Amino acid sequence: MNSPQSDDSAKDVAKAENKDAVLLIDDEQPLLEVFSAALRMQFEVTTANSVREAEFILHKKEFKVVVADHLMPGGNGMSFLVRAREEYPHMQRILVSGYMKPEILLRSVNEAALFRYLLKPISMTELIKVVRDAAHAHDISVAMAKS
Repeated sequence: MNSPQSDDSAKDVAKAENKDAVLLIDDEQPLLEVFSAALRMQFEVTTANSVREAEFILHKKEFKVVVADHLMPGGNGMSFLVRAREEYPHMQRILVSGYMKPEILLRSVNEAALFRYLLKPISMTELIKVVRDAAHAHDISVAMAKS
């Protein structure tokens, strides 16, 4: 007979295996580590240090949410999110930027169909809430496409 404790640990393992997948992209490793640490409790987090690395990862695994920094060497997050929208329409896209002009922001929201944009500095509470909401929006988008 199973003890209640072993049932709980089995549920914890099952819960961990069912975490929503999130891809974080930023060329600043310390920031990537802080974001990743904040999200790992609730999400399965994969990180990339460049747009090129992120594109490679996207072809290997499905993600519900991608959070991309705007300005990075070797490609910007905005262009990456526009391409990601075309190939993975249900995946929710979040752009992070230290500064963005209003006209660029408007274009970004429209072209990439952003779920949200976040201006640095970002509170970890806000990041977690936005990613959680984005994962939920992904699920709704997939459900609507099936019906």
